[in-house]
Amino acid sequence: MSVKGYLQAMRAFSFTATAVSVALGAVLAFQDAGSFSIPLFLIVLVCAILMHAGTNVLSDYFDYKKGIDTDYSFGSSRVITEKLLTPRQVLIEAIVIFSIAVLLSLILIYFRGWPILVLGLLGLLAAIFYGFGPGYKYFALGDLAVFLMFGPLMVFGSYYVLAERFSIKPILLSLPVAFLVALILVGNNIRDIKHDIKAGSRTIANLLGHSKAKWEYYLLIAAAFVTVFIMTFTPLLTFWSLAVLVTIPIAFKNIVILSHSVPDNPQSIADLDVKSAQLHLVFGILLIASIVIGMAL
Repeated sequence: MSVKGYLQAMRAFSFTATAVSVALGAVLAFQDAGSFSIPLFLIVLVCAILMHAGTNVLSDYFDYKKGIDTDYSFGSSRVITEKLLTPRQVLIEAIVIFSIAVLLSLILIYFRGWPILVLGLLGLLAAIFYGFGPGYKYFALGDLAVFLMFGPLMVFGSYYVLAERFSIKPILLSLPVAFLVALILVGNNIRDIKHDIKAGSRTIANLLGHSKAKWEYYLLIAAAFVTVFIMTFTPLLTFWSLAVLVTIPIAFKNIVILSHSVPDNPQSIADLDVKSAQLHLVFGILLIASIVIGMAL
């Protein structure tokens, strides 16, 4: 049994996307309710990370089966192509991860009722059908799905469990984070345009082509900063949230790297998804910190 392979298949570096969304929902819940249950917060966080891990692992399985992940492609954890795990082992890992997540989510459903059941089912179905069967991610819907799952769905789900109330606020404040989570996938898809086209997988990036797809990346970055800027003029955020502007140099560096890339040299942006994840993490931490500071002052 390859413990390294099982861990590698989960792609833990990407879990920051989940942690930021859950933490944002928790902070907003504290802001509105005045307190929240630490045990429930930990269960939400673990469930969300397990759902993310399960999606990553299952995606690897289907990408390999559909011929998208090969010895010469950049995507996925590469545990199958490097023969660290067999496809069957990867599938079993995904099933085990999802099963644990479902069992833990029963605790949340017990305490918070049908809204969590609905949100949990939406998340589970979105995770499974991301690659299963026709797989909606192969029909240029991956960007939208990631935006919705790691933005409004996850932030609101965390908020509702901890505040036990409905509010539009967590949905609105999830938008800048959601733009940057989608950015991670877009960076991945731009790098993999040639491989995805060859395998018959459609993404917005390969439908647009390398040059135009760059603009999707640029616009997502702009949208994240603009939405925060606009919301500082509303009761949603204070001017402390302009601290996210500190991440502009990180964003600019990624933009420069992408702008110099060419279709025939995907190696030049091989780690653009990781660099995009780093931007998302720092931006998310600063946004959350600004909300905490605004509450304290």
